Amino acid sequence: MTARFDFLHICLTHQQLFAYQGGQLVWQCAVSTGANGIGEANNSGKTPRGWHRIRARIGDGLPLGAVLRGRRWTGEILDAALEQAAPERDWILTRILWLCGLEHGFNRGPGCDTFHRYIYLHGTPDSQPMGVAKSHGCIRLHNRDMLTLFAATPYNCRVFLAEHPLDQLALNALLKDVQCKAH
Repeated sequence: MTARFDFLHICLTHQQLFAYQGGQLVWQCAVSTGANGIGEANNSGKTPRGWHRIRARIGDGLPLGAVLRGRRWTGEILDAALEQAAPERDWILTRILWLCGLEHGFNRGPGCDTFHRYIYLHGTPDSQPMGVAKSHGCIRLHNRDMLTLFAATPYNCRVFLAEHPLDQLALNALLKDVQCKAH
């Protein structure tokens, strides 16, 4: 993929990620968000809403299935034996796009800070279902989708997480807001 995404929308109700370039939808994939639902509070295990940006891109050049812990590669690559040895583990694989909230008092700051909650978009084993809320608050993608997303998503890319899909009118308003927040 040669696209460079300038805006991501994650629909929490439908468990879908939509990537835009120049106001046009250019890519989408199924995701898995917080099993505890939607919310911004620290230690809630919920997926936050609102405006965010990509604060860090981690894992460039690592192999597909690289196991990350503490945002560092352990040197392991997930295989069936490793996955079976820790079936309940919340695997963070391949790449990380680390989110930072942009709305003070809502998803940024004391008690609700997305960045300090370590909310990522990250790879997960292909055995994990997408389209079902099962994470601890992060946004999970299958590894090949994570590679595609990572390759086309720049540092500081704006990300909007909301319960509902966007209609064209809402999308146009958000894209204007993205341009304002970028300057």
